[in-house]
Amino acid sequence: MSDLTESEIRSFQQARGLDVTGFVDAVTARALEEARWKLGDRSLYVQEAPLMHGDDIAALQSRLTEMGFDCGRVDGVYGPRTELAVKDFQKSVGATIDGKCGPATIIALIRLTKIVSGGTPSTLRQNAMQQSRGPALANKVIVLNPDGDNQLVYDVAVRTEGRLLALGASVFLTRGATNNPSEAERILFSNKSAADLMISLNVDSYGNEKAHGAATYFYGSDAHGVHSIVGERFASLVQREICARTDLTNCRTHAKTWDLLRMTMAPTVRIDLGYVSNPGDLARLSRPDFRDVIAEALVIAIQRLYLAAEDDAKTGTLRISDLRKAGIRR
Repeated sequence: MSDLTESEIRSFQQARGLDVTGFVDAVTARALEEARWKLGDRSLYVQEAPLMHGDDIAALQSRLTEMGFDCGRVDGVYGPRTELAVKDFQKSVGATIDGKCGPATIIALIRLTKIVSGGTPSTLRQNAMQQSRGPALANKVIVLNPDGDNQLVYDVAVRTEGRLLALGASVFLTRGATNNPSEAERILFSNKSAADLMISLNVDSYGNEKAHGAATYFYGSDAHGVHSIVGERFASLVQREICARTDLTNCRTHAKTWDLLRMTMAPTVRIDLGYVSNPGDLARLSRPDFRDVIAEALVIAIQRLYLAAEDDAKTGTLRISDLRKAGIRR
């Protein structure tokens, strides 16, 4: 790693969906370690924490998914769900069913990959799960993650929580007004909550005060050729709703492989609600009425995520009061 130039590090970080810093931090070092593994380099199996990580595991998950075996998210982590998918594959080809991806399993996988393609079963599975949940928010579990310890972000989360509770959703906040759990604790909390959706609320900061605007991020990896279908759709909806209802500059949606997006089991998005280093953005977010507008935009985007296409509304037009008329609000 020490012989990499700054431009090479930046190029690698860009390709992997990491923060582009030009230096090797802990996250980049782990990604470099994962990138050195190719499928077949080693036997893969569930081990004691920490679980095995690597591009070879992502390649395995992608190939199994293409053939219709449910690995869950292609995240490059060999966990219990991947092990179960490997066992199902081994059973289907008459191999020893041990959940370990060794030479015999890899050979069988390579042979079948050439002749079998399941299209996009992960996409179909995610869409089917989303549609089966129905449009009403009363049976949804939403985790709100007011990231860091910023009180304005926490206030937006509380305002959003109140609106979601009024619509019958089950809502959990990853922190209170005074505590600040680690990212790993927030991920674990969300996973234990069996959430349908996880929303991380943030504010950005930059050395130049001219940086401004709102941006939304979802899990996606160009290196692995995967992304969260539901996460990407919600990121697009919430970004459009926020920018249609406010004068925040649209900094668009982006695919990233940050741990919060990658390791949280539910579809997860991170929303940057402006730059606290920009006087204009900070002034907006400091206004209670502006935070109310953000909260309404979040709730409407959540509702639109679960509406059928024919029942959806134009961006910026739906109001929470409309949900009662539609029989969606209890």
